[in-house]
Amino acid sequence: MALDGIEALAPGAAAPDFALRNEHGETVRLSDHRGGKAVVLLFFPYAFTGVCTGELCALRDRLPDFVNDEVQLLAVSCDTPFALRVFADREGFGYPLLSDFWPHGEVARAYGVFDEEKGCAVRGTFVIDSGGTVRWTVVNDLPDARDVEEYVAALKDLARP
Repeated sequence: MALDGIEALAPGAAAPDFALRNEHGETVRLSDHRGGKAVVLLFFPYAFTGVCTGELCALRDRLPDFVNDEVQLLAVSCDTPFALRVFADREGFGYPLLSDFWPHGEVARAYGVFDEEKGCAVRGTFVIDSGGTVRWTVVNDLPDARDVEEYVAALKDLARP
């Protein structure tokens, strides 16, 4: 789905590396997973909002599909690490929430999913193979939840030789 002003990285692109703080203040890099695990990189607009909470809870409820020996889920928003900590603790997500707070939206911009007018990431998801290449992308507008089954299918396709 194409959104006005949004040009997300397409499959086949090299995934930009990043270093972001998680909800515990620890630095997480995409390159930490290179050569080991595929990554589901999920951008979400705002912690504590209805659609975002629903999406992230759906992933939590299917956690073995997204956090295992072959794949790691990383969720990114422009919220502060402190807000993400409260959000993660409240919902018991069990996967890292990464803060793209400062420089504001820098990683979301690198992936082409930052909405300059609204000042947040749109709902962009990238499946990145262990070599650092984007293999699948979906982008939804702020009010439109993503389908968890699409992620599962993309990961199964990634596992095929």
